[in-house]
Amino acid sequence: MTDTAAPAPATPVRKRDTHMLVGTVLGHALEWYDWGIYAIFVPFFATQFFDQQDPFSALLSSLAIFAVGFIARPLGGFVFGWLADRIGRKASMSATVSLIAAASFVMGVSPTYAAIGAWASLILLAARVVQGLATGGELPSAQTYLSEMAPAARRGRWSSLIYIASVFGNTVGVLLGVILTTALSKQEMQAFGWRIPFILGGVFGLVAIYMRRKMNESHAFTVEQQTDKVRLWPEIVKHRKQAIHVIGLTVGITVVYYSWVVAAPAYAISSLHIDSSAALWAGVAAAVVMMAVMPLWGMLSDRIGRKPVLFISTLGCAILVFPLQFLVRDSAWQLFAGMALAAVFISAGVSILPAVYAEMFPTRIRAIGLAVPYSIAVAAFGGTAPYLQSWMGAEFGRSAFTGYVVVLMLISSVVTVSIPETRAKELG
Repeated sequence: MTDTAAPAPATPVRKRDTHMLVGTVLGHALEWYDWGIYAIFVPFFATQFFDQQDPFSALLSSLAIFAVGFIARPLGGFVFGWLADRIGRKASMSATVSLIAAASFVMGVSPTYAAIGAWASLILLAARVVQGLATGGELPSAQTYLSEMAPAARRGRWSSLIYIASVFGNTVGVLLGVILTTALSKQEMQAFGWRIPFILGGVFGLVAIYMRRKMNESHAFTVEQQTDKVRLWPEIVKHRKQAIHVIGLTVGITVVYYSWVVAAPAYAISSLHIDSSAALWAGVAAAVVMMAVMPLWGMLSDRIGRKPVLFISTLGCAILVFPLQFLVRDSAWQLFAGMALAAVFISAGVSILPAVYAEMFPTRIRAIGLAVPYSIAVAAFGGTAPYLQSWMGAEFGRSAFTGYVVVLMLISSVVTVSIPETRAKELG
């Protein structure tokens, strides 16, 4: 056991609390399904929104728009973080899921480049910007809400539900990809099959909206509403050190997460020429491994502390990524083995980051204090990861991008040294 604050008594979980947790987790999964299917299906729709004469250029253009969606996240983080801290976590989460589902539906029914030319590219860009704005507020709001709902002594375990939901939502998208690529030919996938997951995303969003309308606010936010309001900017400046810590922790973990969890099957299909169905099945199997180990890391952090688990994740990934690169060549089995091994160490970090972030900030600015620096880091590093992975691999070889990942993981390791241990901290 690390020398930290004594664990607080576990708060009884009421049936109403369970309903709110289910609403948060399932709504978050649906939101990340909508966000993730872009990276999963980009090999099939890239030439539908850009000039078909140069498929690789169309792929890079589509991945560039993937990055543009991330650029919108800091603004979304500010807007919806402010909404979460001033009006309520519930209002913010309901708004974000509505926007991202609507944008997904628009992408699914959009005309192609062949039909309306560059307007198709602009529609894709606009829809992705809207999703970026919404997602910039979704993850910090949901992380904040769940962490405030969790008993202090079990916050690490509960916080793992956020990324379990994220991976589950993404995995549903991958499974849909497996089904579609099995049932349809490559030509049919490029012609219309890629539209199905986006349209379904819009429909699934209606379910998420309903569930979140049924939730209540967290107790911590309700209590904070009864106190005098503070000026926003002075509070943000006061906690600038914590904001820097958020960025430092996020840069490494978000890049390795997007490159080895979200975009790995698409990269294997487009750049390593692994069979699409086999690559997607490999992604599904690796995701199951990741979801299985995340709560274990969360529970371990509740026993030994957040920092040891973060070190296992950041240093473990830094050591492993080069061997994993050489492992994954041209086989779906190799892809599964690499993704599964990466998932074990990546999950150690992502499972507890919601708790770590929440324990850095006071309730009055917890959502916006996290949302802005987190969104900046994810936009600058996570959003560019799939593009850089494809471009650097083509121009300089796969080792160039892998070296980039190692440097960022080491940065996150150094930041972990500087943060305080906050296991079992009461949120105030």
